[in-house]
Amino acid sequence: MARDGQRRNLYGRRQGRPLRAGRRALLEARLPDLQVGLPDPPGRLAAGALFDPLPDRLFLEIGFGGGEHLAWQMGRHPDAGFIAAEYFITGVASLLDQLPAEPPPHLRLYIGDARDLMECLPDALFDKIFILFPDPWPKRRHHKRRLIQAATVDLLARLLKDGGELRFASDDPGYLAWALQRLTAHPALQWQARRPGDWRQRPDDWPATRYEQKALAAGRRPAFLRFRRRPRREAETGR
Repeated sequence: MARDGQRRNLYGRRQGRPLRAGRRALLEARLPDLQVGLPDPPGRLAAGALFDPLPDRLFLEIGFGGGEHLAWQMGRHPDAGFIAAEYFITGVASLLDQLPAEPPPHLRLYIGDARDLMECLPDALFDKIFILFPDPWPKRRHHKRRLIQAATVDLLARLLKDGGELRFASDDPGYLAWALQRLTAHPALQWQARRPGDWRQRPDDWPATRYEQKALAAGRRPAFLRFRRRPRREAETGR
């Protein structure tokens, strides 16, 4: 539910096939220690309420799917803190199944529309934000459900630290063009591509996901976009 009380139609079903008993038990045992909720009454969440102590670096993944990218990044950056939002309980259970038995102290999960959480977070919080293979909602009448909208891009720019990085991936040409138009139009975000290989090839520190493999198997070529958050003074002056 949006913070203004209006329903956001970003997602369809919340769960796919029924969870196996083992994964249901995993959710019940481990999710309470990791889950972050929205403030009540509505307002801003203090960074210290998310982690104590607060890590020097924080990453956000919006819609982590099966969790393989998130698990890989956590293993690669054990000193960083991770906040991850996912609407589908099936994906949450898949992620928990990949983690060590002891809940990691540097992970927080939000179950629901990521934008509701993002609106509550303080400015300049994240070093990196990942949005990988979001639902393209290809039909024109559904374009309003796409995650990348002008208001969401404003949120992303607000939450990134100066010099922070936004990563976006899609295998849908229509959504790619849509996202590029909105992301490159924002004065605070600078696209890092200098040549076609910069967006056609996945960087070494960007692991493959099941969605990428599915796209390649179907003959679709994913694109991998990276944006740098311009320093706030530079973005405000337009230099």
